[in-house]
Amino acid sequence: MTDIKTYSYYAGGEWKGASGDKTFDVIEPYSGKLMSRVADCGGDETRAAIEAAHKAFPDWAAMAPTARAALFLKAAALYRSRMDEIADILSRETGSTISFARFQQTLVVENLEAAAAWVHHPRGETFPSDVPGRFSFSIRRPLGVVACFTPWNGANILSWRAALGPLAAGNTVVIKPSEFAPVSAGLMVALIAEEAGFPAGVINVVPHAPGGAGAISDAVFASDHVRCINLIGGVKTARILAERAGKTLKRSVLELGGYNPMIVLDDVDVDYAVRTAIFGAFFHQGQICMNTRKIIIQRNLLDTFLKKFVKRAGELPRGDPSNPKTLIGPLINVAAIQKVHQGIQEAVALGAKVEIGGTFEGQVYHPTILTNVPYEATISNEETFGPVVIVEPVDTVEDAIRVANRTSYGLVASILSGDSYRGLELAPRIQAGVVNVNTATVNDEARVPLGGVRDSGWGRTGPDCMNDFTDTIWINARHSANEAQYPF
Repeated sequence: MTDIKTYSYYAGGEWKGASGDKTFDVIEPYSGKLMSRVADCGGDETRAAIEAAHKAFPDWAAMAPTARAALFLKAAALYRSRMDEIADILSRETGSTISFARFQQTLVVENLEAAAAWVHHPRGETFPSDVPGRFSFSIRRPLGVVACFTPWNGANILSWRAALGPLAAGNTVVIKPSEFAPVSAGLMVALIAEEAGFPAGVINVVPHAPGGAGAISDAVFASDHVRCINLIGGVKTARILAERAGKTLKRSVLELGGYNPMIVLDDVDVDYAVRTAIFGAFFHQGQICMNTRKIIIQRNLLDTFLKKFVKRAGELPRGDPSNPKTLIGPLINVAAIQKVHQGIQEAVALGAKVEIGGTFEGQVYHPTILTNVPYEATISNEETFGPVVIVEPVDTVEDAIRVANRTSYGLVASILSGDSYRGLELAPRIQAGVVNVNTATVNDEARVPLGGVRDSGWGRTGPDCMNDFTDTIWINARHSANEAQYPF
């Protein structure tokens, strides 16, 4: 047990033990071994972190943009130098395969380097005025303290993404990472930021044990210093936080899940469609908010596509995520396995057919393809965080659009066609924040406005997020103090 590391929480530039030295255990999803012990924070620790962030805010907001940019670039260099170490942590803590760990790491570096440019994005503008002698313009001003709630599934990239937008805009942050990945989803950000030289209090991290989120949330919503809630997570949590944010008049930015359709049109190259579907549906064993959940295919291609799709799914190497050849690793915990399996069993009871999969070993669920799934099955309309995808044939393009828009979600969608212009023509008709033509639903880039519509949340990543994490201030002035005329 000598290699079991204990992590403190991070506030005001210091690593601290939780009250009473309380910790909780983090268990590796694949091996079931104890990986680490982490400080179990509550209200007191969260209030201390908020105070530290509030104290650090004025100087951070006033710091020259180029000075903030230099810190992001240094963090990017440090992160790049520790790729192997971080990949090992991601694999052990979250079950990430090496390919998914590298996917995340590439995006982290891209986002850190992009954030160095975002510091110059909160721009104002001048306005023409009907009032003679008036000079009228706007500026953008950071909000204050932003509370970031980060998930376990894309733990490393999503924790950085949650923090970087607010930080680039001049805010300070308090990160509450998922209890299932406290190191990858938060503490790693603090470790890199501290080494890069970020000022004390700019970044703070308060992990907690399972069941302990309530005390942290209570402290966040009770504080007048916290001006914005930035959640990357699920719809159920978002509804709770958004309601509380409304009652306390705190801004909320929500990047939520999706039930992401992939439309396969009848002029597509079938082999390419199969490769795209395999990646979209099964990357990180279906635990990405952008994974393909339903493949909507024109009926005349169904048999050919399905035969090849099933064969390829059965060939995917599965097992130990630390093995570079593994493509299907474990789900995050036993509860996740149970939820996925119950969803499949319910669908089968309602008439669905399992083309392949529907079984698991330990916490590794086998790639599963379902057909004939009725819409009333939960798995047909609610996000399933596992390697499960539905294939549904349609007769016409209009039917495909209708089925794609039947979900209440609206994160990402994909359209595959032999004619990209055909896909581009259909893309605006899909109710999603991102529509990919001739690429998979899993698709990301640091400099684009990624985000959802409808039940997939609001707000955008990339430079557009500067609008979410700043206030617009209108400033106007007359040439002299005695020019204004008043009605009385």
